Amino acid sequence: MKIVITAGGTGGHIFPALAVINKLKEKEKNIEFLYIGTTDRMEKDIIPKEGIPYLGISMMGLNRKNFFKNFKVMKAYYKACNKVKLELLKFKPDVVIGFGGYITAPVIYTASKLKIKTIIHEQNKVPGVSNKFLSRYVNKILVSFKESINDFPKDKTVYTGNPRSEQIKDAKKVTKEELGFKKELPLVIIVMGSLGSLTITEKLKEIIPCFKNKKYQILLITGSNYYDAYKDIKIPSNVKVIPFTNNLIGIMKDASLMVTRSGASTIAEITSIGLPSIMVPSPYVTNNHQYKNAKALGKGVEILEEENFNKENLIPMIDDIINNKKKLKEMKDKLLENGVKDSASKIYEEIIKLVRDE
Repeated sequence: MKIVITAGGTGGHIFPALAVINKLKEKEKNIEFLYIGTTDRMEKDIIPKEGIPYLGISMMGLNRKNFFKNFKVMKAYYKACNKVKLELLKFKPDVVIGFGGYITAPVIYTASKLKIKTIIHEQNKVPGVSNKFLSRYVNKILVSFKESINDFPKDKTVYTGNPRSEQIKDAKKVTKEELGFKKELPLVIIVMGSLGSLTITEKLKEIIPCFKNKKYQILLITGSNYYDAYKDIKIPSNVKVIPFTNNLIGIMKDASLMVTRSGASTIAEITSIGLPSIMVPSPYVTNNHQYKNAKALGKGVEILEEENFNKENLIPMIDDIINNKKKLKEMKDKLLENGVKDSASKIYEEIIKLVRDE
């Protein structure tokens, strides 16, 4: 079986794609992949390191502020479609699967015009521009939130959840002791996405010293761009600051609380293991979709908007949750209600059914 995977831009698109690739490798002995991404976003570095054949294509997203700049976007789009057509005719895939990001538009559209079977997966509660456009052309649409079914043609839309949920369920736990923390004290993880956040970094520089003498421990993952911003801050002994980790999902399994953005992969991860969270939705995303992702979890999470992210609000919120066992359990139970623990397996089944015309 030959499969083309396309996804780009952020970890929220790339890591679910990788989760499905790994599930397909696990289930199918004779399988060949081609991953089509951009030439200038993070997938160009991540995917080749996984040993997956990679094709980079120059592409850009629509400019919502300056309409006239979209003439350049359309030129890039048509050029990308022509390059994709040549590659698809050469590779001859059984199915092409898109996981979001503007690179998926020329890849999935071209595949559909070549009569190749196509699938898209939407990670967010509010569909992205590319997936809304592609929904009319694809054979099957897979969604992470039940409510998203209403945004697509119902006859070809299936609720599968996000494949990251199965990945964290199967991940090996990284204990607090392995990280140099005390076993008996709760661990709170603070992380603002794979790239970090300049705005949140500036606020955390004031907040971090205030964790001194708290009866819990903090692991702050800054993002590689912002690690040096903390070099002049006095870090309390119960706080550790690191730039990045390749095993966040393992660390999450021994944490009591997380302070994080509310991207699609994070939602999948915390609902899979029931990790109570304070969510700080990014205000810089299309259609405010991170806020809507968090709201969909109800009382499983607390929401703290970025404009209110400060020591006066964050520390009392952490204290209130971490010191209240009843509240922690209620949040955990609510999150588990929203979780799909076998999403990658469900997606694998939908792929196979389409390929085999079942």
